[in-house]
Amino acid sequence: MSATAARAPRTMTHQQYIPGATLRPFISNFTYYKGYRPDHRIDRYLPNGNIEIIIDLTDRPKYIYDNQTLTEKQACKRIWISGMRDEFITIPSGLDAEMFIIEFKKGMAYPMLGLPLTEITGTVVHGELILDKIFLELRERLFTCAQAGEMFVLAERLLARQFGSRLTVNPFVEFAVGKILGSPTSLSIRSVADKTGYSARHFIRIFSDHVGVTPKRFLRIIRFQRAINEIEVKGSIPWAALAYDCGYYDQAHFISDFKSFSGLTPLEYMRRRNGDFLNYVPVG
Repeated sequence: MSATAARAPRTMTHQQYIPGATLRPFISNFTYYKGYRPDHRIDRYLPNGNIEIIIDLTDRPKYIYDNQTLTEKQACKRIWISGMRDEFITIPSGLDAEMFIIEFKKGMAYPMLGLPLTEITGTVVHGELILDKIFLELRERLFTCAQAGEMFVLAERLLARQFGSRLTVNPFVEFAVGKILGSPTSLSIRSVADKTGYSARHFIRIFSDHVGVTPKRFLRIIRFQRAINEIEVKGSIPWAALAYDCGYYDQAHFISDFKSFSGLTPLEYMRRRNGDFLNYVPVG
């Protein structure tokens, strides 16, 4: 439930920070934002392959809504973790929110969370239930910071101190995720499994525990993200050409996958997408 910017609105405070060497293999960035005032209340947030810890710096609960009726179905307060999603989720637009977000690199949340990522796939979990107490301490101490830069330094210092000595990159996971991210349009999952030396069953189990979904499902999410980014960069493009460029064997397969992940056809997505943030579609 983060707000990774395609282009941040001028009226919004939106800052990001990439941590130093200790945390960099595991955390993509810290994000702080405040003061976003869109003209809509609710967004459809599309699967992007990310796992995030969200720290709310207000006292107002944020809600997850039913995808169809847009009625409130879960209240989120103070701090929560958004697991790997392979379906879209319906969330607040960020209107007047103040958030600090920890975005993990794909496949790299496991060392800090210490549990199989499949246990939180497709869910949003209250931080008090599963997170190390350091994250709860971080929230309380963020209130003492006068500006975003101080927050970033504080978060990096606390997390490096707590986890630094036990953070280890799993070379198998790094290899498999890297291959998928690097060549999503032409990659064969079987070829990746063969190069690891593991059986197909063992490969799928380890990958799923560290990433949150199976290798095949992850590849589909990354291909979908490739299409989203191509649409954002190029605008109107022939759908058949886009399908081919993103690794789909035909246009029908591309449209089917796109609807599966977004609930929209590519053309509907183009018409309705949020011009400020990638992967967000206003729905209410």
